Amino acid sequence: MTEATFTPKPGGAPLARQVLAQASMEARLMLRNGEQLLLAVVIPVLVLVGGVTGGKHLDLKLTTSRPLVDVFTPGVIALAVMSTSFTSLAIATGFERRYGVIKRLGASPLPRTGLLMGKVLALVAVELLQIVVVGGVGQLLGWTPSASGAGVVGVVLALVLGTAAFASLGLFVAGVLRAEATLAAANLIYLLLMAGGAVVLPVSAYGGFGHVARFLPSGALGEGLRTAFIDNGMAWRDFAVLLVWAVLGTGLTARTFTWE
Repeated sequence: MTEATFTPKPGGAPLARQVLAQASMEARLMLRNGEQLLLAVVIPVLVLVGGVTGGKHLDLKLTTSRPLVDVFTPGVIALAVMSTSFTSLAIATGFERRYGVIKRLGASPLPRTGLLMGKVLALVAVELLQIVVVGGVGQLLGWTPSASGAGVVGVVLALVLGTAAFASLGLFVAGVLRAEATLAAANLIYLLLMAGGAVVLPVSAYGGFGHVARFLPSGALGEGLRTAFIDNGMAWRDFAVLLVWAVLGTGLTARTFTWE
């Protein structure tokens, strides 16, 4: 019979378990916060229902033969991704910096890469929930997604590149502004892009400004998802625009972001 030992063995849990725990916490905090839930789910659903029903009553005509719901639903999915990966992330990170949360996490066994991976997984989890909710509401309104093969790949690429672009820009805003200023700036940018960034409606609906809106991250993400869902194709130019924004945002964040 061996003698029991109570010698402590300090050390952190395996990295995968740490990342999953961090991602679970980040996702729960996002969905428990009333403002974040409003941005993530409520506003996109209201925009989709209001846009489709209001467009029918107003006899809204877009430069496509597809029903309004087929045009609005991919755009609202893009809006949902933008709300989570940019606005919610920027606001949450800004206040985490203000209260020293990120600084304390930096002193924990969780490495910086693990913290980043946890935030990314949380964003992906929330975005999957948003896609299910918005897609379900869209189908109740008559949406018939036709993405298959190349279209599915196009959807995935648009979501990945769009998340990367908006998340890097959100972290940049949170890193250079105070928490209250981040809250105001993130919400203002969100509203401006929702109204004039060609995210919900196609760039053709904006006349001459559509040529500019296409090179915004909102317009590129919206057009990428519309091309994939409606035309079952790959919007390579829009993917390139999102990649440029992601690289630019990552570079700016790396240069300016501080722990507090």
